[in-house]
Amino acid sequence: MYSHEPENYDCPFCKIVSGLDTDINSPEFIVYQDDLTIAFVAPKWWEHNPGHVLVIPKDHCENIYTIPEDVLAAVYKTAKKMAVAIKESYNCEGISTRQHNEPAGNQDVWHLHVHVFPRYENDDLYKNDDNASWFSRDERLVYVKKLKDFLSSL
Repeated sequence: MYSHEPENYDCPFCKIVSGLDTDINSPEFIVYQDDLTIAFVAPKWWEHNPGHVLVIPKDHCENIYTIPEDVLAAVYKTAKKMAVAIKESYNCEGISTRQHNEPAGNQDVWHLHVHVFPRYENDDLYKNDDNASWFSRDERLVYVKKLKDFLSSL
């Protein structure tokens, strides 16, 4: 139902769940996990919103149509935890979350994921969708440390 995942899809997010390194992700970017979810610092950011986090279910679910409700609740519980951690450790002025489904909804990885963005006054996040850039391991690890330090203080 409502599936756009290619046959024999090699899911990059399932690799993270399995503890494997890929060209753009590795377990070192994970900032939180529980029985059902993982949260990690994304490899691609928008200019004024560095260090955003992706929250995924550990089990492969393509989109919002197929995810079990208890797992979806766990994903959003983790998204809330990441929102608080980002707000407290980045000194940002707000938080936005996004979750995309199907090509027309801008989904580009066929594993459900929720973006948690730090927001700042006049950051133009939604006007800059085409201006995202890939960031280095070292740049990402700065945000991993901030989030892990905050989460370990709870």
